[in-house]
Formats: sequence, structure tokens, C-alpha cells
Amino acid sequence: MDKRAFKTLNEYLEKVPAIEKPIAFGVDGNGLWWVKFRIDITHQLAWQVVQEVGFVCNYLSLDERLPTVFYPVSPPPYLNGGPQDFLSWVIETKDKDFKPGTLKQWLEGRLPRPVDDLMQWQLDEEDE
Repeated sequence: MDKRAFKTLNEYLEKVPAIEKPIAFGVDGNGLWWVKFRIDITHQLAWQVVQEVGFVCNYLSLDERLPTVFYPVSPPPYLNGGPQDFLSWVIETKDKDFKPGTLKQWLEGRLPRPVDDLMQWQLDEEDE
């Protein structure tokens, strides 16, 4: 799998509010791929982005989950610093046949549309 396989997923993730460029990606020796990025935790929609991406990647359905995992990663905070500068997020696959473009389609089908329209991300929490 070469970098062209990640093109549409990376372009999509770059449009998601609070996700920062650059987005790194790779494939391990078993053909399992990953993408890694930072989220601006000061962005007003940062935690909503974490929640939405986490839902799709980790828990879309009780019966048919995607073969992906979304989670935070960090070097030792006591050696480096806080989450503003050193917290990153990873999406990785557990199935070599599940392609990055397929994940893009799942995200696109479930995240707000268009994904870069901040108004589409707004929740009506004032009504609660």
C-alpha cells in the first residue's frame, strides 16, 4: 500500500474542524495501516470531533464494528509537556483488507455534512 491509498482519507481529515495538519500515515509489516494527527484541544469543537470520530471508528454498531481503533497517544508528559503540545491521536486498522478510503466513506457518511461547515457541528445543548 502506498501513499496514494491515504490521499482521500487525509484530504477528508484535513477538513474536519480542530484536526491539524500534517497528518502522518503508515503501514506495518503485516499490512495494517494507521493515521496519526493532532487535534487543537483549544478549538471549540475539539471534544465533539473526538466524540464523533471515536463513535465511528470504535463503536459504530454493537453487532458490526469497523475494524478500526481511535485513541490518544503521548510521549511521557513528565519529560515533554502537556496535551496542548504533545497529545496526538491515532486511527489504526485491525484488518489489512480494510482500506483507508473505506474509512473515509464511513466517516463521510456519519460526520456532519459538509464536514468543514462549523454550523453543521453545532449541537442544540442550550435547549436541554
